[in-house]
Amino acid sequence: MTAAHIRSLARIALGAGGLFFIGFAAPAMAQSCENDVGEFQKKRNAQMETIGKLQKKNEGKLDPVAACPMLRSLASIEQSMLAYMEKNQNWCNIPDQALSNVKEGSGKTAAIAKQACGLAVKMKKQQQQQAAGAAAGAGAGGPGFNVPAPKLPAGPL
Repeated sequence: MTAAHIRSLARIALGAGGLFFIGFAAPAMAQSCENDVGEFQKKRNAQMETIGKLQKKNEGKLDPVAACPMLRSLASIEQSMLAYMEKNQNWCNIPDQALSNVKEGSGKTAAIAKQACGLAVKMKKQQQQQAAGAAAGAGAGGPGFNVPAPKLPAGPL
């Protein structure tokens, strides 16, 4: 999975905000359900906005190291909303299709977060290895200088 692939998936997730629109019939829905789901939506939208700002700041690219905790938080918010909706589906009169859409979107977000975080771990490991290699090479005068130069032959060739 490449960084470009992660960025592409993140753009899809950011553009899929409409996926979570819940088409409840407001009169049939209890006021507390509407308020509760609305709070989840506010949290989700705020997190999406934060991720969007990060992406915009980096010229449309999403840095996996910076985005990982944000995507995990987004996935957690969506999972909490899904759990609430599943628990209160009958009482809140939530249509099966709406629940299915939220479940599908939550799964996609979790997958994107997992991929971004996996890539972030690899990137950090590479940076540590490069730093360790540079430090080892710097101790002997730079990379490749810790091995003495071979002796040149003496006399006529």
